[in-house]
Amino acid sequence: MKGDAQPGREMQFVTLGIGQEVFGVPVSAVLEILDMRPMFRLPEAPPYLAGLIDVRGRGVPAIDLRVKLGLPPIPATENTRILVLEVAVGERQVILGLIADRVIEVISLVLDDIEPTPEIGLRWRSDYIHGIGRRNDSFVIIFNLPNLFSRDEEMLIDKTGAARSEAFSTAGQTAA
Repeated sequence: MKGDAQPGREMQFVTLGIGQEVFGVPVSAVLEILDMRPMFRLPEAPPYLAGLIDVRGRGVPAIDLRVKLGLPPIPATENTRILVLEVAVGERQVILGLIADRVIEVISLVLDDIEPTPEIGLRWRSDYIHGIGRRNDSFVIIFNLPNLFSRDEEMLIDKTGAARSEAFSTAGQTAA
């Protein structure tokens, strides 16, 4: 993020935990934070797609961040949250749910202080990471959301949208 802004400019991030790691997503991408809720599992979906959730009458694909990052899934706890995000995927803005072990807090980071992603030593794909910030004595890994949600998710969203449309049109014909 260095060079992206005026010196000393701050940006707010929602921090979330996956295991012992702390990640950050820009507050501007977060539409809402939800408690865990029932999901409609989609047949033949990749393992990281936990299912569709209902958000204000809209079916939203929910991505299990643990599985997306190559970690084993765990059962939901009372701290599990779903961050509903609006993210640029490909050429368009999409709404996705991101399942995290916990949401921690909103923090401000000075953009000039966010360090580039290290070339070695990461257990995740480095293109998922925009940079590393510091909060007190710990690190915050800043997601590169457009890379985290890539073309695969764009195709999935198209499929889930098509599946929803077909289900609703079929349901409408059945009810008639």
